[in-house]
Amino acid sequence: MSCLSWRDIFHESWENNSKFQMGGLRKNGGLPLFSPEGRTYSPPVKQAVVCLRHRALSEGDFAFCGKRQTMPQHLRMLLSSSARLGKYRRFNRRYFPTACANLPPAALPQRWTGVQPVHFLFCERETEKRKRGERTMAIYHLEAKVVSRGAGRSAVAASAYLSCSRLYNDYDGIQHDYTKKQGLVWQKVFLPEYAQQEWQDREKLWNAVEEVETAKDSRLAREFVVALPIELSREEQVELLQEFIREQFVADGMCTDAAIHDTDGRNPHAHILLTVRPLDEQGHWQYKTEKEYLCVRNGEERGFTAAEFKAAQADGWEKQYSYKVGRKKVYMPPSEAEKHGYERANKHPKSTKFGRQNPIAERWNSEEQLVEWRKAWADVTNRYLELYGHDERIDHRSHADRGLTEQPTIHEGVVARALEKKGIISDRCEINRQIKADNALLRELKATVKKLMQTVKNSVPAIAEAMEKLRGSMLIFSYQLRHIGIGKHNIGRRVKAIKPELERYTGLVQQIKAKSKECKNLLAEKKETPFYQIPKLHDLSRRIAELTEELEELKTEKEMLLRSLDCADDTGISSVKKDIAAMESALKKLEAQEAKYSAELDAALKEYSGLKEQASEFDAGELMEARLSIRGEKERSAVTRVQDAYGEKYDSLMMFDSKRDVANLLHEEAEAHSVRERLRQKQQTKTQRQRKPKHYEQER
Repeated sequence: MSCLSWRDIFHESWENNSKFQMGGLRKNGGLPLFSPEGRTYSPPVKQAVVCLRHRALSEGDFAFCGKRQTMPQHLRMLLSSSARLGKYRRFNRRYFPTACANLPPAALPQRWTGVQPVHFLFCERETEKRKRGERTMAIYHLEAKVVSRGAGRSAVAASAYLSCSRLYNDYDGIQHDYTKKQGLVWQKVFLPEYAQQEWQDREKLWNAVEEVETAKDSRLAREFVVALPIELSREEQVELLQEFIREQFVADGMCTDAAIHDTDGRNPHAHILLTVRPLDEQGHWQYKTEKEYLCVRNGEERGFTAAEFKAAQADGWEKQYSYKVGRKKVYMPPSEAEKHGYERANKHPKSTKFGRQNPIAERWNSEEQLVEWRKAWADVTNRYLELYGHDERIDHRSHADRGLTEQPTIHEGVVARALEKKGIISDRCEINRQIKADNALLRELKATVKKLMQTVKNSVPAIAEAMEKLRGSMLIFSYQLRHIGIGKHNIGRRVKAIKPELERYTGLVQQIKAKSKECKNLLAEKKETPFYQIPKLHDLSRRIAELTEELEELKTEKEMLLRSLDCADDTGISSVKKDIAAMESALKKLEAQEAKYSAELDAALKEYSGLKEQASEFDAGELMEARLSIRGEKERSAVTRVQDAYGEKYDSLMMFDSKRDVANLLHEEAEAHSVRERLRQKQQTKTQRQRKPKHYEQER
C-alpha cells in the first residue's frame, strides 16, 4: 500500500516509547488480528550471533516441527557466516534439535549463539502432545472458484497448473508450461460415458471448452480445492477423491480434471477442474443460456426462445421492437407500429436481460448445489475415516451453525507456506497462529470455569479459590476487550480520515468527466458551425475557454488530493479502495470478537455473583482473608497467560487498567470497606466483652 502506514493504525508511540497496542495489517498486506509487525528476518553476514525478535508461540508453530527436514536458509547462512569467521570450528547437533530444524524465524529466541543450547517452548509442548498420543487432526477445507475469461484466466492454463504439464491454448496461442512445478502426486481425467474419448487428453478437452466459449467474459470452468485427510495413506486419499468425483460430478455429466498436490508432505490437497457446460447424449456441448424474446399478445407479455417462438407465432404472439416516438424510444409489436407509421430504431427485439438458463447449468450454479457438494465431501471423507479405523471426523458446517464460540482459522495456501520457509512471516500463517492461541486460551478458561463449578464445595478455601480463578478469567477478558477497543479506535480513525478524501476524489473525477464531455460537444459544435455565424462562434469559444479553465482547476485539485493520499497517479486509488475495504473488514472481525469476549465476561460475572451468594453464609472477613492470600498468585497466572498469547504486544499499562476495570466491575473497593467495617465492629464487640468481667470484679 502506497498511501497508508499500518504502523499508524495499530502501533502508536507513547512518549516516544514503542508500545504495541494492537497487531494487525502490515505493509505487505493481509489482515492479522493480534500479530507482530511483518518483517523479513535475515542474519548478518559478518556476525556470529544473530539477534532476532521473538514472540509468543502458539499451536500454529507446531506444524513446523513435525518431522525432520532441511535446515532453513537463515540457519544455513548463520553457520556459513560463522564458519567463515572461524569462530566456531565445530557445530554440535545438540544445538539444533531435530524437531526444530525447520522452524520459522519468528520462533527463534532473541539471541542464537553457537555455544549456548536453545530450548524452545513449543518443543516441550510438542513432546507432551506426542506422549499423550495426540496428533494433527483432519481439517475441512473446500474452496470453490470459477475460472473466467473476464478475470484474465484460462481453462488450459488452470489444467496445466494442476497437472504440472505443458499445454498449448489454441484460443490465444499461449503455451502454458508448469513442468518445473513441484509437488504433483497424482492426476487423472474423468469423463462421462457419452463424452468424446479424445478428451482423455486434457489439452484437447480444455481447448474444446475454450473453443465453444466465444464471449470475452465467459465462464470456462469451475474449480474446487479440497484438503485431504492426513490420517489416510496416499492410496486411500486417491480412492477417496475418485469416489467423490465419480459420484458427484461425472455421474451428473461433468468432465473432470483432477490432481493431488503435496509439496512438503504436510499439506495434501486436491485440485478439481470441472466443465460448466452440460453435454447431450451425442457428446456435444449444450447451451448455458438461450436468448429469450419478450413477446406480446392482447396486452399480455411472455418470454419465448427462438424454437418456442415458431409455434407461438402461429397463436398470435409478436416480438417487440424499439420504435421512435418523438424523442423517445418505445417497444411495441410491428402491427401496432405500422398503424402509426413509426420508424424502427434498431433491429434487435426486446428480450430478457440474462436469457433463459439451461436447467442443468442453473442447478450447478445454485447455492443449494454448492452446499450439497460441501456436505457430500464431508460425508465421503468421514466414511473413509471410519472405514480405515480413524476416530477423527470433519464437518462442513460453520462454527456458528455448529454453535461453537471459537474463531475459525483461514486457509493459508502454498504461497504463505513458501514465505514461511524463506524466513518471511506470512500474514495468513500469523493469523492462524494467533487464532489458535486465542482459541486455546478460551478453551482453557472455559474448562477451568466448568471444573470449578463442578468441584466447588461448601468451604471457605474452595469458595475463595473459585472466586479468584473467576476473577483471573475476567481479568483476561477485560484485557482482550481493551486490546480490541484500541484496535477498533485506530482503524476507525484511519477510515474516517481517508474515506471523505476518497469520496471527494470520486466527485472530482465525475465532474472532470462531465465537463470534458461538455467541452468535447462544444468543440464539435464549433467545428460544424459556419464561419459567418460570428456571434455563435464567439459564444462557443467563450464557453470552451471557461470549461477549459474549470477543467484545469479541477485537475489541479485532483492532483493535490492524490498527493495527500500518497498516490502517484489515478492507478493508486484502487489500492486505497482495497485498503479501506480491508480495514472495514477488520473492523467487522474486531466487532465480532468484542461481542464474543463481552459475552464471556458477562457469563463469568454471572457465575461470580452465584458464588458470592453461595458464600454469604460464611464469615466475610475469613473469606476475604482467604481470597487475598491467593489473589497475587492468580493474578500472576492470568498475566502470564496474556503475555504468552500476545507476546511483544503485551502492554503492562493496559493490564493495569484491566485490573482497575475488574475491580470496579466487582465493586471490590466497596466490598473491602464493608469487610473492614464488619471487622471493626467485631473487634469492638470482642473488646467490650473482655472489659465487662473486669468491671464486675471491681464492683464485688
